[in-house]
Amino acid sequence: MRALTRMQTRLARLWMTVMFIGLLIFMVGIQPDLIGMNRSITVGFVQIGVWLTGLGILLVAAYSTVRVIRNGKPNSLRADIGIRLIATGYVVAAVGSLADFIGVGAHRMPVVHFGYIQMIGLVTGVLLSMLGVILYMPWTKEANTEDKTLNPAEEISNLGVESLH
Repeated sequence: MRALTRMQTRLARLWMTVMFIGLLIFMVGIQPDLIGMNRSITVGFVQIGVWLTGLGILLVAAYSTVRVIRNGKPNSLRADIGIRLIATGYVVAAVGSLADFIGVGAHRMPVVHFGYIQMIGLVTGVLLSMLGVILYMPWTKEANTEDKTLNPAEEISNLGVESLH
């Protein structure tokens, strides 16, 4: 794999910074007490919107960082599965978080409760997305190809008499 250029390194650092900002927004959405913004004992629509926005920023930045690091390498099947797992994990996290608001949760609109099943949906979505980012990473094995290369004349002589029969 080719080394990253200076511009690619700067771009990867920029996306990692955006990823860190997304993580901070996600953390503030999950625990608004971190910055003294907890005004209610319940979890509301705005709080869920904040953590889903932070998670979205984090995942787009993680995907973009890895895309820069891949350095033009073509996508393998594993990388394609990783991309789809990132998106699927976000959808699972969003549906799990907004279950009561979209009508698939156990509670109805006047009394919205963020329960442990919704928490499991959020955690499952985040873990699926993390697995997707890991699968999208360009894992390459550095093979020692210097010793294994053959001269075309040697390849023809290796075919030998066995292939003629």
